[in-house]
Amino acid sequence: MAKRVDSRRFLPPDPRAEEPYRLTPKLALRVGLMGTLAIAVFATLFLRLWSLQILNGEQLLRASQNNQLRDVRIQAPRGPILDRNGQKLVTNTPGLAVQIRITDLPKKRNVRLRELRALAHVVQVPALQVGATIRRHRNDPLTPVKVKDNVPKALAMYIQERSEDYPGVQIVRSYLRYYPHRELAAHVLGYVSEISADQLKSLSSQGYRGGDTIGQTGIESHYDSYLRGAPGLAQLRVDSLGRPIGSVVTRTPPRSGDAVRLTLDVKLQKAAEEALRYGIDRARNSACYGCWNANGGAILALDPRDGSIRALASFPTYRPSLYVGRVRQSALDTAGLTSRSARSMNYPALDRAIQASYPPGSTFKPVTALAAMQEHILQPYESLACTGTYEKNGQTFKNWDPFVNEAMTLPTALARSCDTYFYQVGYRFYGMPADRGPRLQAWASRFGFGQRTGVDLGSESSGLLPTPDWRKKTFTRKTDPGHWQIDSLWKPGDSIQLAIGQKDLLVTPMQMARFYAMVANGGKLVTPHLLLDVEQPSSNGQPGRVVPTAPSPAPEPTNVDAQALAVVREGLYEATHSTLGTSSAIFGSFPVPISGKTGTAEKLIDPGDGYPRNFNQSWWCGYGPSDSPDLVVCALIENGGHGGDAAAPAALKVFAAFFGKQATQTGPIHSD
Repeated sequence: MAKRVDSRRFLPPDPRAEEPYRLTPKLALRVGLMGTLAIAVFATLFLRLWSLQILNGEQLLRASQNNQLRDVRIQAPRGPILDRNGQKLVTNTPGLAVQIRITDLPKKRNVRLRELRALAHVVQVPALQVGATIRRHRNDPLTPVKVKDNVPKALAMYIQERSEDYPGVQIVRSYLRYYPHRELAAHVLGYVSEISADQLKSLSSQGYRGGDTIGQTGIESHYDSYLRGAPGLAQLRVDSLGRPIGSVVTRTPPRSGDAVRLTLDVKLQKAAEEALRYGIDRARNSACYGCWNANGGAILALDPRDGSIRALASFPTYRPSLYVGRVRQSALDTAGLTSRSARSMNYPALDRAIQASYPPGSTFKPVTALAAMQEHILQPYESLACTGTYEKNGQTFKNWDPFVNEAMTLPTALARSCDTYFYQVGYRFYGMPADRGPRLQAWASRFGFGQRTGVDLGSESSGLLPTPDWRKKTFTRKTDPGHWQIDSLWKPGDSIQLAIGQKDLLVTPMQMARFYAMVANGGKLVTPHLLLDVEQPSSNGQPGRVVPTAPSPAPEPTNVDAQALAVVREGLYEATHSTLGTSSAIFGSFPVPISGKTGTAEKLIDPGDGYPRNFNQSWWCGYGPSDSPDLVVCALIENGGHGGDAAAPAALKVFAAFFGKQATQTGPIHSD
């Protein structure tokens, strides 16, 4: 083999090759071409970058600043709330709102703070409040933060003209709730406000977003899904600083909320609220003990045939408009709508018709009467002694009228509201076999007590229907260490006092109205409701229509004996028309025959001086016309004294407004 000779013309030797690689002219040409191509490519890139950054940089920067599209959510106007005749109870008024896009605020902290302070000064909102609002939305920086609603048009134009001084600040259209009747039916209608963080967590899947307005109480809350409508979508071209360029272009128009028509009647609602204040004033001006503390109450009016609510009044009340626009804490404090001021103002936000519970007193006696006849422990025309006191096992139970001493049948005992008659009936219930359970409570439960009525207003109290099992669970060694062995037992006195609606029994005015509707309609338990229908407004040339909704539950039969009901109805008619009926002086001369029952219920209350004592709760519940009822009215006056003194006259005013008749009182009132 020939010896290799090193030469610079050859590439480095490869031990695997017999001959070294030669740099031939052809290979050198290829390498040269590739090098030239690489230099050309890099030169082109360099020249292009130089052109973009040096020659055209300013022009391209302006183009990029002017080429940003931003989605804008368009608020949908909420639907109106109407009464049964189409009168508007709640509607909207257009306005302008100031909002901030957090992502568009200056990045430098001192510059951002300076802008926010200046904005707070202009819109007259405390800077601390603006900062707190932004911090609440820090986990959702893409959603605009509303700083103030309902700003004057001049102020909105001032901010828009100085948009360079307020980067990230926008002026948008808004719709504010308007209450043409001020505080009328406030507890029914409720109010709206911005959705909270907790609400957003549970409702985001239903299309709610941060910054949305949502109903918080009443009809506004219960039917929010109909009232809220559907937001629209628009696009706005802005520069890199968030400054608008051109006008907003709507892509998807918003859909207005549906109109919710209620069963309420505005005229009757006004009459009920005026009657409630009349009953409270009447109690305060009377000479009865504790009536100076009459400071609240409720009146309900409903159709006994289907449970539709014609009026629902609660006092004290408030103005829902306090929650419109910028909510001022000082205004809420003054109105008693905060935790620190609510008690001193007697809880104006509390709907006493459904959320507060009271002992019903003698208005519960028809429940006892029906249950006793159903259990065959009482014959309707069996005579029992009505005396000033009733003694059992060494304990004395007093009658509201200490001078009475005669035998009575059931209708007369109802008409004259004899406590000692019903004490005897209560003791008969106590003597029934234990294996049958508490029969009075069983019938009371069938009539709707101890449970929610199902009214479409959200939160509702179920009251308290005491039973032997309830006492065992309530009074234990832990909860009642000193007396649990005695207090946990169901004793004769518990049944005796339950028979007249006292001791531990608590009911809501709505439950009582529902029961009297059952008596009035022949034994069917209705579900009180406020919704009449939901109406979709006309749009895009399409006529409006009624939206299908779930029908109200049909009245449920209680299977109470018709003859037993007839006896109770006889007693309720005598109560308003017989000589010694407890409300005959109120209803006896009214042109339309009314039937009903008074009640005076003792309740232990601390009036604010640190010394709890018993105050009488004034009740009256009934219906009319007596032979074919169209309306049930139930009135409660807190601390109002006897039922015939305050509640019955207030209820009469509601009947007078409903039937369009003049109401007058005749003779003195002799009432429990």
